[in-house]
Amino acid sequence: MHEGSQSAQQHSVNIALSPSSSSSSSSSSSSSSSSSSSCSASVVPLAFSPIQQTGPPYHLRGLEGGRISIGSWAHECERLRFVDTSGNEWGNVEDRFNRLATTRNGPEPVVKWSDFGSCTGMQESPEFANEVLRALRGRKSWKKDITKDELHNYWCRMTDPWLDSRIDLFFDICDKNMDGRIKERDIKQVILLSSSINKLSIKQEEAEEYATLIMEKLDLEHRGYIEVSQFETLFKGSLPKGSSATSFQKSKRQEPVPKAEIIFRSYWRRTWIIMLWLIVCFALFTWKFIQYSHRTAFQVMGYCLSTAKGAAETLKFNMALILLPVCRNTITWLRKNRGFSSVIPFNDNINFHKLIAGGIVIGVILHGGTHLACDFPRISGSDRSIFRQTIAARFGYQQPSYFQILTTTEVATGIAMVILMMIAFSLATKWPRRQSPPLPRSVRKVTGYNTFWYSHHLFVLVYALLIVHSMFLFFTDNLTEKTTWMYIAIPVLLYAGERIIRAIRSGFSEVEILKVSLYPGKVLSLKLRKPQGFSHKSGMYIFIQCPQISPFEWHPFSLTCGPEDDYLSVHIRTLGDWSYQLYSLFQEAKLTGLKQYPKIYIDGPYGAASQDHVKYDIVVMVGLGIGVTPFISILKDVTSRLERSSINHGACGEGSMNKGPLKAYLYWVTREQSSFSWFMDVMKEIAETNQNQSVVEVSNFLTNVYQEGDARSALISIIQSLYQAKYGTDILSQTPVHTHFSRPNWFNIFSKLARRHGGVRIGVFYCGPLALARELERLCTKFSTKTTTRFVFHKENY
Repeated sequence: MHEGSQSAQQHSVNIALSPSSSSSSSSSSSSSSSSSSSCSASVVPLAFSPIQQTGPPYHLRGLEGGRISIGSWAHECERLRFVDTSGNEWGNVEDRFNRLATTRNGPEPVVKWSDFGSCTGMQESPEFANEVLRALRGRKSWKKDITKDELHNYWCRMTDPWLDSRIDLFFDICDKNMDGRIKERDIKQVILLSSSINKLSIKQEEAEEYATLIMEKLDLEHRGYIEVSQFETLFKGSLPKGSSATSFQKSKRQEPVPKAEIIFRSYWRRTWIIMLWLIVCFALFTWKFIQYSHRTAFQVMGYCLSTAKGAAETLKFNMALILLPVCRNTITWLRKNRGFSSVIPFNDNINFHKLIAGGIVIGVILHGGTHLACDFPRISGSDRSIFRQTIAARFGYQQPSYFQILTTTEVATGIAMVILMMIAFSLATKWPRRQSPPLPRSVRKVTGYNTFWYSHHLFVLVYALLIVHSMFLFFTDNLTEKTTWMYIAIPVLLYAGERIIRAIRSGFSEVEILKVSLYPGKVLSLKLRKPQGFSHKSGMYIFIQCPQISPFEWHPFSLTCGPEDDYLSVHIRTLGDWSYQLYSLFQEAKLTGLKQYPKIYIDGPYGAASQDHVKYDIVVMVGLGIGVTPFISILKDVTSRLERSSINHGACGEGSMNKGPLKAYLYWVTREQSSFSWFMDVMKEIAETNQNQSVVEVSNFLTNVYQEGDARSALISIIQSLYQAKYGTDILSQTPVHTHFSRPNWFNIFSKLARRHGGVRIGVFYCGPLALARELERLCTKFSTKTTTRFVFHKENY
């Protein structure tokens, strides 16, 4: 397999206290700053993702030789941080002190004890800052003003480079009575405090269980309390070994690929399509421009006429072309052909649709603008003799006024089209479609996805007006020059046919609802009976309609079931008015015990970017929040193929694993702990199937928890390790999948992937906000340039 596969087979965290830990704990506690205790610990990290720390355990050697290396010192500082010292040095603390200080009780400036967190940079967690101050001052009279010298001493204590000193401080936080002993109830209180600070949902009984777990590990003599030496043992064995930062180094044997070549490889399909489109538009414009430069009407209107007619020809082409990227059935069928999919970027169909819309806007401005501002004034104001000699016959030998020109069928239909297109285009832009906060409240009330969806259907009228507009031309009666219908006939028929097929197919596609689940975060899960003949591939999506809400609205949702499952499933998060109404309907039906759920119709399946995962041996999937849904079906597909491969291995040699990825990584990033419940059963199933063969590696990231090594999350991290070592379950996700704290370090992740899979093409698939998409695409280009591994970026577009 691959280098990373073997390490990924480890599936638990083991914390082993040496047998001598209990017997020597008393003697080793005489010096809290000493690290030479005979009680030691070792950690076997959960190798469920490629971002785990490797290497030998770190040992503090500062007291043996009277000195410590700078690198080791820095690593020690990272293992238990009370404050983030990067950009938060004493000078910054002093500045904040000076801003908040008063001299009300004497000549010396002081700050209130409640401002301790604001001064030290812990203003986001004032409860924890108060506990730190109480530990620094002792239990008596800790609620008093703080001088600058006192604050400096406290700062030095919190940022002490010696790990033992910081562990002692954390011990004092837990030791409410300041008697040098921590009891189970003290640990429970700190667990609940850490849970609150990190926005975790840990119940009282769970906190009691976790506190008992720590006591079982440390209080081997059953004394009912633990001392600082045992506490140091726990922290030194469980905290992350040094900094999570990983330097990126080039391999000496690799030959870096020029950046221009990587960009060409990544964008050549988009480039040739766009270049072909631009060439066709330019050719059509030039053809009509030259043609009308030799007409008699040119003597009246000049190059304004040529410009308007050249733009009109590009408008005909673009009004036909804009329908093709939204013919989803056709695209889904075409992308099955490897020849087409290898040269046409089907994943960018919506982006190309938007690009063509931009071309239409430019064409309308040139065509309509030159007519209104140049051509029509010249017709109405031209010399009468020239008018009679050139274009008088087209106007009944009567020179019209500007207003009379505007009332003609040609111009009236053109203006009507422009008005309808302005409405549709403006409501399709990002801010109105998503009801962005910068918009006035009155505007937000009449915008949103529904408004966008309905306004887009104004183009039915636009195309009808376009036909009428094209049949009434000022300067020709020749039918061969009235070519608009020739451009749009096939695209309109194709699109209309697709809509008719969708209407017929969805009319017979009412599906039986097998199971309804309501999850935290207003997520609705629907398990549907698979219609007869329904076949899909992992990564596809379907459209869903609920006639009780609207008989016209269809919304896309990724399938979260595997291709071989005998059911269909979707997970819908309430992010708009339609999804909110759908959630409310099913919530009401479930709470009131109704026997019949609201009717649901489906249409699909349709292809998406994630469907291309079969082209790669290694796939990396990144999902933010509900953006993980496209990748759930891929994981289920990979694990089911893994099972088939194991069964058929004896009879078929290599089995069937050659039709998909050999290795799949999933990085699920979410803000809320409750999100893990959405796919808890799936993750457990994947972990069980993946136990013997590490084909799938999943990493959860919970961004509302402070980074690993931060004192505010240190106890949670320790409990997480102990609990997973004993029960094989992560306390945050309630699955075997390990949960990392804070945001991922994508540079480190890509660096380790590049080292693990040198010389391999890795498909990177992303579903989530645009900001991270840009960062991931930049990293794909960077590491494809600097390493022998090529990362190919794909983003979901709906």
